[in-house]
Parts: sequence; C-alpha cells; structure tokens
Amino acid sequence: MKSTNGVFSERALEVAPASPKRLARIAGIFYLVVGIAGGFSEGFVDPFLYVAGDAAATSTNASAHELLMRVGVITHLTDAVFFPLTAVTLYLLLKHVGKHAARLMVVPVVIAAGIVSISAVFTFAAMLVATDSSYETAFGPGGSSALVLLLLEIQHFTVLAAQVFFGLWLAPLGYLAYKSGLFPKALGAMLILAAASYLADVVVAFLLPGLAAQIHGYLGIVPAIAEIWMVLYLLTVGVRSARPAHQTPAVESAPSPSQGAMTGPK
Repeated sequence: MKSTNGVFSERALEVAPASPKRLARIAGIFYLVVGIAGGFSEGFVDPFLYVAGDAAATSTNASAHELLMRVGVITHLTDAVFFPLTAVTLYLLLKHVGKHAARLMVVPVVIAAGIVSISAVFTFAAMLVATDSSYETAFGPGGSSALVLLLLEIQHFTVLAAQVFFGLWLAPLGYLAYKSGLFPKALGAMLILAAASYLADVVVAFLLPGLAAQIHGYLGIVPAIAEIWMVLYLLTVGVRSARPAHQTPAVESAPSPSQGAMTGPK
C-alpha cells in the first residue's frame, strides 16, 4: 500500500543491517580520522598561519612553515575523503530508520567535502606565492605579502562557509540516532543542538564579526561534546543491542492441553 503523504513521506521501515556493531565501529574509525585530520588542519594549521588583517605576519608565517602548509593541505584532503566515508557508513547503519533522513544526512557531507578540497587549493597557492621568489619579483614584497594574505583569507572564509554543511548533516544524524534506539536519545538530541550551534556560529561570524570573536568558543562547546560523544560511542559501544518490538510470552504462543483437546478431532 503506497503512502499519499508526499515526497518526504517514509515507507515502511526496512530490515536493520546484519552486523550493526561492525558498521558502527567502522564509522567510528572513519569519524575519528575526520576529527584528527580536520582538527589539525582547521584547529591548528589554519589559525597558526593566518593573521587577519596583517599581510606581513601572514606572509612570514607561510614562508617560514612551508612543510606545515603542505601537511595542512594533505590533512584537509584527508578530511574531505573520510568525511563522506563516515556518512555513507552511517547511512548503511541507519537507513532502515528512514531513507529520506539518511539521504539528507549524506548530501551536506558531500558538499562540505568539496568545499574543503577547494579550500586546500588556496592554502597550496598561498604557499607557492610565499616561497617562490618570482612572485616577489613580479609584485614586490608588499604585493606578494598581500596576495598571500588574500589567498589565506579566501581559504579561511571558504572553510567557514563549509561549516554550514558541517552543521546540516548533524540534524538528520541526530534524528536518526534518536529514532533508531541504537544510541542514547540524549546523544541524538545533542547532535541536533550541535547543528543549530554550528549554523548560529556561521551567521554571527559573517553578520557580526566583532561579536563572533567573543562567542565563538561558547558556540563550539555543544558540537565538541556531541561529536566526541558520538565518536567514542561508535568506537566503544558500537550500537545498543536491538530489542524485539513485541515479545509474545511462550505460554501464549503454545496452545494449552485443554485447547488442544477442544480443537482436536471429535
């Protein structure tokens, strides 16, 4: 029987995967790689190199730390590879709860991975300008420093724009985690709150940059708790053991001797 509620209506729940704990732990490993690679590139390399509004300091950082910039590019690309792998594995784990929500979980991740990959190109270009003397010859010391700053500013705001999709994927993930019964309901709710926090951080950063510097750390608390909790739960617990929705007592499933006598041949 077909549903008539529209394109976003869910069909009857499908069968859960045969090895949910195995899938969960694979997703946990992928998610851990994302956290390490993304945390290193976005949490350490990018802020270390980029000094907002200071072309000379940014150019000096870039020219003095060529290897760090190269490693930053690789870790950004590693993040871009393992992020979709994480989402696809979680899709396989949770699609039986709701395929539409599971698909909505994967789409923002693919978009975010593409944006992060592009941002890495700007980091690499900034490194080339900072370390190749031909750019200084062509543009002068001040011009080449300004170009390095511009490239890293584009990279910085590109990653910030990608944060929209870092947040959007957590909302359906939280919904699926909450509805599935495979994770604590509090974890599902926390993931949804983390999505809202990510989006609020982006809005404030572009709309009220002065305020963003003051509240950025606070807005990052819920996402940090939610995502670390999810990774640890996937790695250590995997998923909760599934419980049958309806349990029929054995005494009800087997006919009593008296019932057998009444229904037997006369």
